[in-house]
Amino acid sequence: QVQPVESGGGLVQAGDSLRLSCTASERTLSRYAMGWFRQARGKEREFVAGISRSGGRTDYSDSAKGRFTISRDNAGNTVYLQMNSLKPEDTAVYYCAVRMASTLGLRPNEYDYWGQGTQVTVSS
Repeated sequence: QVQPVESGGGLVQAGDSLRLSCTASERTLSRYAMGWFRQARGKEREFVAGISRSGGRTDYSDSAKGRFTISRDNAGNTVYLQMNSLKPEDTAVYYCAVRMASTLGLRPNEYDYWGQGTQVTVSS
């Protein structure tokens, strides 16, 4: 079992940047594809970004393209989500997810383990 843990959320103003981090006490994240999802109040959980095990492939939601960057440091057992030009509509709880495969997935049901989430609030 893998228990990812997110950090880096907070309250920022529109246009600001944040970097979310995801790690796990078990030094195993390098074995798996990883994803970031978010869930705003009253809405379903949605895909934000994903990265393959090697880091060679990434994918983004339309809302994240051009503003967010997912990356990974396998040696450091950490996955990042760099978020720039934040908008109020980016306000949500952001979740890190582990997919026990080498290829990234786009849907929540393709992921096997989830973190507790970190709140990101963007004020206008």
